[in-house]
Amino acid sequence: MDAFLNGFLALTDPSLLLLLVAATLGGVIIGALPGLNATTGAALLLPFTLTMEPVAAISILTAIYCSATFAGAITAILINTPGTSASATTCLDGYPLALRGEAGRALGMAVVASTIGGVLSVICLMIAAPVLARAAYNFAPPEYFALTLFGLSMLVSVGGGSPIKNLIAGAFGILLATVGVDLLTSVKRFTFDVPQLHEGIGFVPVMIGVFGISELLSQASALHQKREQVTMKAIKLPSMADYKKVWKTILRSTGIGTFIGILPAEGATVASMIGYNEARRWSKTPEEFGKGAIEGIAGSEAANNSATGGAMVPTLALGIPGSPTAAVILAGLLVHGLRPGPTMFTEQADFAFAIFWSMLFVNLLFLVIGLYGAKVFARVTLIPIRMLWPSVFIFSIVGAYALDQSMFDVWIAIVSGIIGYFMRVYGFSVVPLAIGLILGGMLEQRLGQSMVMLDEQWWLIATRPLSAFFLILTAIALFGPALWKLITGQRPAFKKGS
Repeated sequence: MDAFLNGFLALTDPSLLLLLVAATLGGVIIGALPGLNATTGAALLLPFTLTMEPVAAISILTAIYCSATFAGAITAILINTPGTSASATTCLDGYPLALRGEAGRALGMAVVASTIGGVLSVICLMIAAPVLARAAYNFAPPEYFALTLFGLSMLVSVGGGSPIKNLIAGAFGILLATVGVDLLTSVKRFTFDVPQLHEGIGFVPVMIGVFGISELLSQASALHQKREQVTMKAIKLPSMADYKKVWKTILRSTGIGTFIGILPAEGATVASMIGYNEARRWSKTPEEFGKGAIEGIAGSEAANNSATGGAMVPTLALGIPGSPTAAVILAGLLVHGLRPGPTMFTEQADFAFAIFWSMLFVNLLFLVIGLYGAKVFARVTLIPIRMLWPSVFIFSIVGAYALDQSMFDVWIAIVSGIIGYFMRVYGFSVVPLAIGLILGGMLEQRLGQSMVMLDEQWWLIATRPLSAFFLILTAIALFGPALWKLITGQRPAFKKGS
């Protein structure tokens, strides 16, 4: 209870509140810009938070996460272009409503559903994360190794690419995590006599490169793209009839989004798709979906915003990112010297609850911003792409250099961006690479600790009940779909080029 109250008292700091307001406004702009998303925004901002206090730094990153996820609905409704992938299903009914002159009603529903979903998911986060952490408090290195391995197994489903390509990208990220001096043996690995590589490849330059610079190169093909914007007089709150029609949908999608967010490596995009499909399945008028159904907007937006709180549960309680943006936030925790896991809720409980309260504040804040400022923020879609992306590139380079005032980090960011671009071209998602880089180091460290603890008898890991449980889950995640198709007689559907 003391940590609960102390976390709330952290919000009484005027400077922190001002930073949260600024970050929320920035997140709305990032989410409203087609091509940018919460992950890119958090990755670009990460190096600028390193001089801040940990509470302020992580609060800003979570503010970007929450507000950018919501803001994707603005462009989805007005120009039929989702600002973030999590708002792709919002286009299906939001844009038809806008074409009928009901853009204000559509945005009003998006704002309300997003706020309700976000607030309820943060409340679940406050309850679930400490409980999960207490359950994991007795974990030893073998259990953490098996848990991290399970987190890596989820790479097959993250990013939207084929499972094989996701695993290849994740393995490449793990390979990058092995660069540097091994802390257990003091052996130099893949350093090529470059002193800057002795401490390994940093998270931040790679994040900037694969999420920011690679997206810049990909967006270069859209320089001549023109977007038509629907005019909008004002945003209005949903009517009482709308509330009666969608309240069950909002609660259902909030539960779906929170649950999907908790699953490692899933996130808001998957949640929004499932939330939308379930809204249509339970609707009394499913034939209206795709033509301007208000339930479709509610189902999509409540699900994708509730996934943000859910994704932070495994991120803080177990150190396993629940989404791509949560992976960037996890990198921020690590570079600030914080260790996500059970000890965070015993040794740094005040910090954890300060993050919870800041997320709750941000979710309430973008209710105000969405209702009174969405029309203004929609204007950022008129920024020419040939002006926007060079600015993002400059911001990326400055951010990479600001980390350690090192040109080597700049080159790491540029090379990572080029690699990320070619990965996108050939159908590889960059998200597994980033998660592999973060979890790869943890996996190696925990395996080394387990080997010391078990006197080099690695097979004893499987004899511990919790470790065996996570190893079984890993096997199911990797081989379950193929076995199911084999049992049911279905032929695996291989994607061309995979």
